[in-house]
Formats: sequence, structure tokens, C-alpha cells
Amino acid sequence: MKSIKKLFFIAGFLYSFLSVSQTVTGVVKSNSGELLIGANVYWMNTSVGAVTNQSGVYSLEQVDNGNALIASFVGFATDTISWSGQTKVDFTLTEETLETIELTTKRKGLTISNIDPIKTENISKVELNKFACCDLAGGFNTQLTVESKTTNIITNSKELRILGLAGVYNQVLFDGFPVMRGLGQTYGVSSFSGNLLDNIFVAKGANSVIQGYESISGQINVVTKKPNDSEKFLLNLYANSFAEKHLNTNYTFSGKKWKNLVAFSTVQPANKFDKDKDTFLDVPILNRYMLMNTFQYGKKKNYGWFSTTTFRLLDERRVGGQVDYDRDADKGSSTVNGQHVHYTQPEFWSKNIYRFNDDQSISIYAAGMYQNQESYFGTVKYDATQTYLYGKVQYKQFYGDEGSNFRTGISYRFLDLEEDVLFTENSLNRTYDGNYRNKENVFGVFAENSLKLLENLFTLNTGIRADHHNKHGLMVTPRALLKYDINEHASVRTSLGFGWRTANVFSENVKLFASSRDIIFTEDLKPEEAVNFGVNYTHKFEISDVSGYISADYYRTSFQNQIFPDYDRNSQSAYIENFEDKSISAGIQAEVSLTFKENFDLKLGYNYSDVYREVDGNKQDLPFNRRNRVSISTSYRTMKDKLHFDVNLHWNDKTRLPDRSDNPLEYQTPLLSNAYVLVNGQIAYYLPKYKFYVGVENMMNYRQDKPILSWQDPFSPYFDTSSVWGPTRGREFYIGFTYTLK
Repeated sequence: MKSIKKLFFIAGFLYSFLSVSQTVTGVVKSNSGELLIGANVYWMNTSVGAVTNQSGVYSLEQVDNGNALIASFVGFATDTISWSGQTKVDFTLTEETLETIELTTKRKGLTISNIDPIKTENISKVELNKFACCDLAGGFNTQLTVESKTTNIITNSKELRILGLAGVYNQVLFDGFPVMRGLGQTYGVSSFSGNLLDNIFVAKGANSVIQGYESISGQINVVTKKPNDSEKFLLNLYANSFAEKHLNTNYTFSGKKWKNLVAFSTVQPANKFDKDKDTFLDVPILNRYMLMNTFQYGKKKNYGWFSTTTFRLLDERRVGGQVDYDRDADKGSSTVNGQHVHYTQPEFWSKNIYRFNDDQSISIYAAGMYQNQESYFGTVKYDATQTYLYGKVQYKQFYGDEGSNFRTGISYRFLDLEEDVLFTENSLNRTYDGNYRNKENVFGVFAENSLKLLENLFTLNTGIRADHHNKHGLMVTPRALLKYDINEHASVRTSLGFGWRTANVFSENVKLFASSRDIIFTEDLKPEEAVNFGVNYTHKFEISDVSGYISADYYRTSFQNQIFPDYDRNSQSAYIENFEDKSISAGIQAEVSLTFKENFDLKLGYNYSDVYREVDGNKQDLPFNRRNRVSISTSYRTMKDKLHFDVNLHWNDKTRLPDRSDNPLEYQTPLLSNAYVLVNGQIAYYLPKYKFYVGVENMMNYRQDKPILSWQDPFSPYFDTSSVWGPTRGREFYIGFTYTLK
């Protein structure tokens, strides 16, 4: 009830500040009926414009003497439509034969949506091309909102953090589907090739209830390449100075009413390196094979059926540990310490839309994933299987003259996760071995209304869903998002909402297996619950040859229950329990983005995070969260767009480490890490069908020396890999080549 009262309070507060202004909205599509995402729409003879969002929709404030609108998109003829006061203007652009490689780089790399009621950052292919972006985890080099963080140094598993919170608290979607769940979260963000990413949409805080109840700190929607807008053929080759090799290729073909994209990627292992002489590999031995197929039928803007279905098969093997570790002879060994993970994962997601007319449609979503994993972490054998199914039926109705819409539907989730933990040797008397089974059935109903008021000056998005969990009963999730356009350049957004999730402790905290700690469950775990509030101000501008934006936001997450391994109570144990006292994550972020003459970009950003709990009335910072981070990103393109130079710098503040004061002196660690700077750079040369690039990551070769505690005796009670706070592999050079056939 408190959450609902807050929603109405904020809605009323912002409503009192509304004033009247006319807004024009519409859709930009191709002559074949495909939505054009990232198209530019602007008033003739002005610099006032907007960019279409992921639904191909734009929203633009009226200007004085505005009598014509212009729409443009790379590879299409520009169109001009006279304007005489109508509130909706749609464009249909005709495709041209152009040299695509030379033009696509002129699109903005990172934009903030003009339309969405929540601040949504769009990381486009242009931005992803600024660095190698071998996988999804490497796609956030040039921005601050998402932090890619290593969770297990030995196997190099990663997570994507928002607002200083663990990756499980933000919802990662693939093409709008919540398929990354349970075992899929452990290595999922590293398993997707960067060459298959089309756009990444990032939103902080509470989001729409349509995709579910789990979004607490934010949402990352990864939009993959589709047959209708992909290359005819692409081949990418990449290698780095550790001798790790990547090959990515995709091919598109079509019939009269259908189109198909098939893609293949593989990663072949690096050589063995141990630069800090701690006997452990700096880079794991990685073998990955991925095959994906996306099939499209029909056209999205036509009446009737439109369908997109993706199948993906992933097989991956990771081997890390001591240099002499042999995955076949030494797995589970108590004399040579190593880690070996092998899993196979088939999955699919399918979206089917039936459009009755311009205002009404029904959508049917279905997705599924199965994973079979065999792994060894020293003397811990961890085998797991998971089946995950997701389904949703949604009805959407537009109403009114300003583009308001209402969505409602039902959803279903099924999760069956079975985990077997066995100790091949147990001289440390650990207690958490056994069989664990988590079986979930969640039925849900939802409704969401997006209301445009005062000629689109004010957008209010209110939603609520009710889900029945087979173990935890009925859970209600209310959320509200509001946007107020101060003028055609500036807007204020605010959001408030409730989120909850169930924890899968082992798959979400694999680094616990990698240490000698015992894992102690003190009670049955309840769902994690939190309320998130956020406010954002964005101002876009264009002055002479300089364009850009200024953005500042504040978000606060307050947990009613949180499950976070307690590393401080005892250095040889990690306690897993419900924490129902005060637990807060508060953050401020400010950014300035500038583009000079369309060929030089400069972006400056600062992020402050305060992530803490109150224990016995005392504030306790959670470990591994940096209070301050600074990012500087620059990009220069020659006037013919053939040569690109990109450099970014990240300054990372100190972070608190777990308390190990009860260890013997030689196995104690400082309470704070060091601050450090990372500098990355890339040079790329473009030809009509080719791209050549070279780059360096961690240019200054900063590394945390000997990050593994008790590496001299990896089977002692003090062996621990959880104190990794900085880079461990040092400077990395890479070289790559891409051939593209339009």
C-alpha cells in the first residue's frame, strides 16, 4: 500500500507543473513496411528533431513557423511532408542503393529516447563498433550506466551491474524475452557474439510490468540482428595477444514472404599465461561454439500475422586454475587445483503478432531454455540441469488522438533447476553438499496504461501485475513512470515501482565454489523484494556545429528483503540468509555528451554509488562496490569516414573488501582496494566492404598482483578468489577484420 500511495503522490506532484504545448508523433517505416529504428525526423530549416525509438515511433514538439517535417534514414531517400496542425504524421521511406559502410557511422552511437517515459539509453551498432565487443559483456566500454564485472577470476564469468547492485537485480532481455534465468545467468552475458548485436536498450530503475516482476535496479534489452535489416553476408575474424581467436559469420536469405538469418560463431582457446607467477592461469582456456537461426514471416506493419522465431544452440567449455591442471586427469583433484565447466544450452524465443488494424493487435510470446552443466571447482563437483519455459499473451489497444495505449495479458513461467553438489575430498569439513531442487510455477496477469496528456506534453505510464508463485503465493507488483517535457529540448522523468525475485544461490554466486569457504544456509529463503525510486533530467541541444545532451539522475533502491552472501562474519564461511533490515543502494550519475561537426565525439561521465546495510544500527558498506567512477570517451572520424580513432578512460575508486582479520597474518587482506585507471583504444579503417581494426585494452598495463589468497597452498582453509577488485590479465592487444556484403 505504501508503494501505491507513493505512485499517486508523485503523479499528482508532477501533474501540477504541466503546461500546454503541441506535439507531433508518428511512425517511420520503409516502403516494404519495416519499422525504421533510429531514423531522424526534424522541422524544415531548424535544428529541432527527434530519433525514432525501437517501435519506429518519434515525438516532436511544435516550433514557431513550422510548416514541413523531414524524415531521413541511412540508405533511404529523404521525405518531406507539409504540416498544417495535424498531431500524427507517418513517413514511408524508399530504399536507395548506397555505400552503407560509409553512411552508417554517421548515426549517433548512443542516444537517449525522446519518447519513452523512462530514461532509455540506446547503444547502437555505431557505438558497439568503437571497440572489439567480442561479446555482450564487452559492449559497455563507452558508458557508465552498466558496469561489466568479473564474478569468478578463474573461469572469467561476468555479470552486468546497474546502480552498484549485483547483475541478478537487473533484468536482461533478448529481443524482449526474459530468457536469461538461473544457470543462464552464470555465463549468459559472455555467450552472445558482439557481431549479432543490433542495439542495446538500457533503462535504470523501475520499468514496465509487461516483461515481468524481476526488474529491480534496471533493464537491459538486447536486440539481435534480424533478417530484414541484416547484411547479406558477414565474416569477422579476431585475435588477441593471448592468442585467443574468434570467428563470427552470418548469412541472410529470403523467399516471397519470409526471411532467414543463420549465424555461427566460435572462440578458440588462448595460450597459457601466468605473468604474476602465482601458478594460476591469467586467462582461462575457452572453447565456445554457437549456432543461431532467426526466421521471419510477414511484415510487421501489415495487417494479419507477423512472426519472428530464433533458435540458438550453445556449447561451451571453460578451463582455469593452476598452469599444470589437466581437465581430464585432474578434475576433482586434491593435488592440482583447477576449475572445469562444460555446458550445452539449446534455447528459443518466438514472437507472433496479429494486427487487426492500426490500433489493435494481439501478441503471443513463447520461449524456452535447457541447460546441462558439468563442472568442477577444485574438490567441489557441481552438476546441474535446468528447464525454463516462458509464455505470454498480450492485447494492445491504441486510443485517443495522441497515441495513448493500453496493454493487458497473461503470462506463465516454469523453472526446474536441479543441482548436485559433491565433495571429491572434504578435509575442510564443508557442509553444503547434497541435492538441491528448485521448481517454480508462476502464473501472472498484468495491465498497463500509457496516457498522453496535454498534446503529449505529459506521459504517464501506470502498470500493475499480480503473479501467483507455487511456493510464495500471490505477489503484486505496481509501477509508475512519468515524463514531463519542459520544452522541445528538455524533459524530466521520474519512476517508482516494486520488484521481486527468487534467488538461485549457487548459480548466481559461482565464486563461492572457487574458495575454501563453507556455505551455510541459516534459514529458508524468501523472495527478495525492493522499491526503486528515480528521477532524471535530460537536456538536448544543438548550437552551431556542436550538438549533444546533458543528463543527470538519481536512483534509490530500498530492499525489504535481500539475499547477499555474508563474507564478514567468518573468513572461512559465507552465510546465506534473509536480510530484512535496512539495505539501500543510492546513486547519482551525470553525463555530458558533445559532437563537434559530426566527426568528433566527447563524452564525460561521473557516477556516485552508496550501497550499504545497517547492522545493529551501524552503517556497513557492501563489499566490491565502488563509491566513485569517472568515464571519459572520445571518438574522431576523418571527414570521409574511412579512419576512426576511439579512446576511453575509466577511473575506478577504492572499494571495501571482506573482513579477514580473523585469518593468520599472512592471509589477511586490506579492508580497502586501490583506485586505478583503465585506458582502452582502437583504430579502425573502413572500406566499402571491409573493416580493419587494431586496439589495446588496459593500455597502462595496470593489474592486481596475485589476486588469489593462499595461492601457494590452494587446498588450505584460507584459499579464496573472492577478493578480486581490479584487472588481473594486464595489457591486451587485439587485431580484427570484417568483410560485409550488403
